[in-house]
Amino acid sequence: MGRVTDRREVVRIDLSTGSTARRMDSLSGEEPLEIRVGTRAEGRRPLAVTMRTPGDDIDLAIGFLLTEGVIRDADDVVTAQLCAGTDTPNTYNVVDVVLADGVPAPDTDPARAFYTTSSCGVCGKASIDAIRTRSPWELGDCSLTVSAASLAGLPDRLRAAQRTFDRTGGLHAAGLFTADGEAVLVREDVGRHNAVDKVIGRAVAERLLPLSEHVLLVSGRASFELTQKAWMAGIPVLAAVSAPSSLAVDLAQEAGMTLVGFLRGATMNVYCGAHRIIQPERDQAVTPAAG
Repeated sequence: MGRVTDRREVVRIDLSTGSTARRMDSLSGEEPLEIRVGTRAEGRRPLAVTMRTPGDDIDLAIGFLLTEGVIRDADDVVTAQLCAGTDTPNTYNVVDVVLADGVPAPDTDPARAFYTTSSCGVCGKASIDAIRTRSPWELGDCSLTVSAASLAGLPDRLRAAQRTFDRTGGLHAAGLFTADGEAVLVREDVGRHNAVDKVIGRAVAERLLPLSEHVLLVSGRASFELTQKAWMAGIPVLAAVSAPSSLAVDLAQEAGMTLVGFLRGATMNVYCGAHRIIQPERDQAVTPAAG
């Protein structure tokens, strides 16, 4: 089993004191995970390989399959198990997923595999239309509201749950919260999209979908693929501590999602879906942007 962290010797240079010393440093683990998918009758074939931090690998695979539209819920999966690969010593970097009868096996064409593993997503209105067609959830009808004060407290709660980040300083995180700010699921990974898939995969296993009463917070930026994953899981509010991309905003608007960026301290930018954010009465008025 791959390790979440590893240790390496480093040379520590401190210009403020003029000191140089050798010491051991903790690093985030990063290993490939191959996801194989198919039916009992036809067998399983490799669908994608992602670089991830070992741990919660089955949740990662299930979340990936859900957000890519291969499965709809837990009933579409018969078994999902971590299997031996070809490495020596074996690192168990393969997840084998058997789909239920009647669930079509995904296309394993190399062109599609490249698309599904791309961390930057694909661009253009055609991409947005494709996601809209595949998502079973109408987020525009979701009545969830969340206070601005509750949102402002989420980054500290997410950070407090990042145990591996405390040792390495090198992991992204994704957290699923209630509207009141209670942490439901928090996962870490070297890949932002993997952390989100781990959260969603666990939610699928616990039969929590659609996640229409939840907020998803990510520790980095809000990109197209993270917005896509939130929509596919029925999440109406996506927040990020950094910036969104333009296509993420376009997709969130199409989905009827609330998208919040630069969630830091007492400030935040609401890019769309501001009707879900409850503000203090004295701050209700929004000044129109110049130009």
